Amino acid sequence: MTKTQPLARGHSPAHTPAYTAAELLSVMASRTLEDGQTVFAGVGIPLLAATLAQRLHAPGLTILFEGGVLGPFIVPGELPPSTNEQRCTRRANMILPITDVLLLLQRGYVDIGFLGGAQIDHYGNINSSFIGDPAKPKTRLPGTGGGNDIASLAKIVVAMKHEKRRFVEKVDFITSPGFLSGGDSRAKSGLVSGGMHKIVTDLAVLGIDPQSKRVRIDALHPGVSAEQVRDNTGFALEIAPDLHETKPPDERELRVLRELDPDRLYIA
Repeated sequence: MTKTQPLARGHSPAHTPAYTAAELLSVMASRTLEDGQTVFAGVGIPLLAATLAQRLHAPGLTILFEGGVLGPFIVPGELPPSTNEQRCTRRANMILPITDVLLLLQRGYVDIGFLGGAQIDHYGNINSSFIGDPAKPKTRLPGTGGGNDIASLAKIVVAMKHEKRRFVEKVDFITSPGFLSGGDSRAKSGLVSGGMHKIVTDLAVLGIDPQSKRVRIDALHPGVSAEQVRDNTGFALEIAPDLHETKPPDERELRVLRELDPDRLYIA
């Protein structure tokens, strides 16, 4: 690691080995995945997390790209810049029309979907459409892509930097539904499966309270306090009864991760 690469927040010289915030996000996101799952993964940290899980603790995990690729093999050092790129099809089990991929999702064959967004609120709803009044937005964002379909039908994992401006009390627009207004509102709206599962940040791992469906702190990264997480969040955060500290990325995880991305395109 060069001196110019930023360390993860909470890291101190006492913690070895050193790692960047992006490496922390990749490792912690990979740990949310289980063997046998089928995972929608976009490029960047989601693909690194899914591939790292495959290499270390989930050899039966299947990666799925929205463009139609099922079960590709990601070659270390040759990370694709886009899921519509040929490197995404190496040794794939199948290459399907996008409508068939979404059909798999509708039939319940997809367990986890990685999503991102400009805003997330206290019920895990995601905004990737507008900032400000949707009728007259201050900023237009990329929009949904397949995000709404994925969030409506699969469990969602988000990996992002923890910033107060992104964790807001109420999103300006619900692009991808979390638990809507909490409680059983998601099920009553007709979304009987899926929903926000984990939000992995550079400060903590956030989960969902099983009753209220509000976002809460499940785990803190080494050297980070609950107060620090709350100070960087725009809504009140409860703490899980079994709050614990995450184990820092170990040497094996970091070695495999750095083999996947030797040019540090995503982990710097």
